[in-house]
Amino acid sequence: MKNKTFRFYNDAGHGWLAVKRKFLIELGILEKITSYSYQRGNTVYLEEDLDMDTFFKAYENRFSVLPFRRDIYHRSNSPIRSYECFSEE
Repeated sequence: MKNKTFRFYNDAGHGWLAVKRKFLIELGILEKITSYSYQRGNTVYLEEDLDMDTFFKAYENRFSVLPFRRDIYHRSNSPIRSYECFSEE
């Protein structure tokens, strides 16, 4: 598989990697994602401290490469902070 690029949103205090829920299911890690991540629609915003690392490890195990990351910076608080906390349901 060719390296995919994922958007990494960050503000002065924290960051989140946007990944489609379906892809987390395909990697078999949906149940490993914590409630410190957020969700909106079909996208899960993986928090940078634990969940993003869980994703990178699973991605590398599956595809033998790490994905690319495209950074998007917010000067003030990111709107992601107002999204619903992640839930497996």
